[in-house]
Formats: sequence, structure tokens, C-alpha cells
Amino acid sequence: MVYKFLEQLFPGQCLVCGQPGVQGRDICATCLEELPRNRPCCPCCAAPLPSWQADGSLCGSCSAKPPPFLRIIAPWRYEAPLDVLIQQLKFHRRLAAGRLLGELLAGEIPSGPKPDLLVPVPQHPRQLRRKGFNHSSEIALFLSRASGIPWSPWRLKKIRETRSQHRLSRKERQDNLRGCFHFDNSGAYRHVAAIDDIVTTGATAREAALALKRAGVEQIEIWAMARTPEKC
Repeated sequence: MVYKFLEQLFPGQCLVCGQPGVQGRDICATCLEELPRNRPCCPCCAAPLPSWQADGSLCGSCSAKPPPFLRIIAPWRYEAPLDVLIQQLKFHRRLAAGRLLGELLAGEIPSGPKPDLLVPVPQHPRQLRRKGFNHSSEIALFLSRASGIPWSPWRLKKIRETRSQHRLSRKERQDNLRGCFHFDNSGAYRHVAAIDDIVTTGATAREAALALKRAGVEQIEIWAMARTPEKC
């Protein structure tokens, strides 16, 4: 009752268009409806598939070479208006966008066994000092609060500084990230989900999954807000 009263007294404001929010969140009903669903997509790497292909069909890459993770969950495509929210968090440090993204992702968790732990895809300590925050940690924090799944901001570490992935080819991205992550599995976790904002080529997802696998994690998932058209 108190929550509903506060929701009416202080309604959220849409971070995309400025209209009143819905469900106590900082997104309006129209923008929520316009979030671009990632359908159809590969059930393994979440790569968007052509409209004529059946949803749930494996893409060619995953059929030829299964990735080191169980699956990527990326409910939306990196298009408007979701891209606005991600950019607000990532480039403009609008932390309210991190809260909204985490809550939205929590609503997309499929039924079934939940991970023992959520870990954000990390930044190298020098990069973190320069930037001042990790946008993936902001998403993971609020995802954890909304879902009740524990999280740790430090167990998955980036132990080697890498070049920006932005202008690199798929092969260059893979070479750039190889061996850059380490997972501290002193808690003997068996089912872990790594949290990121966007999956593009899948190079980061693969390297994070390999670090988890080397540490003895048996079930590895990657949860992200969005997927771009590029395949793993």
C-alpha cells in the first residue's frame, strides 16, 4: 500500500521521452512497448535470425562450433529506444538508467534453475579508475536486487588491459581479449551468469565464459540487455 501511494505521489519519468513512467519505473508505456524484441534469435548465442527463420533455430556458427557457455540471454536488439538507455548509462553515467535496465532484465529471466551468482563483466583497474564506474556492475546490482540472485562485483576480474574493441574486426577482438579474465571461485560456484550491456561479436562473452570454466564453473550463462546483428 505504501509503495503504491509513493508510486502515485512520485511517478517515474521516462528516460527516453520525458513522459510519466509506468509501473513506478523511469520508462513510459509507449517506450516500454517499443523496446525491440530479439526475435527470432539463436537460442545459444542470441544472434538475431532472419525473419523467415524459425525462432529457436541454431545459427550456423553455434551449429558448427558450440560456444563455451550454455546460452546468452539478450531479450532485446540494440536499436531505439533501448540504445538510448544503454548510452545514457554507458557514456553519460546516468545511473537511473542502470537501475531501469537491471529491473527490465530481471523481468526477462526464464523459468528454471537460477544461477548461484551474478558477476558483471569487469573493467581493468586502470580503466575503472579513469571512467569512475562499471556500467555492467550497475546493471548487475539492480538485477540482483530485483531477482534476489546474489551478485559479486569483484570475483570476475580483468587481469590484462586491452585495446578498445570498437574498431576491431571479429578476429582482432578475439585476439585482443584472449586470457584477459580471471574468476575467483573460492566459493565453489557451479552455475554463474556474467552480466553485460551488449553482445556484439561474442568475443567478450566467450573469454568471460572460458575464465569461468577454467575455475570449475559447470553452467555458464551470459545475460545482456541487447544483441547486435553480428554473430558469435
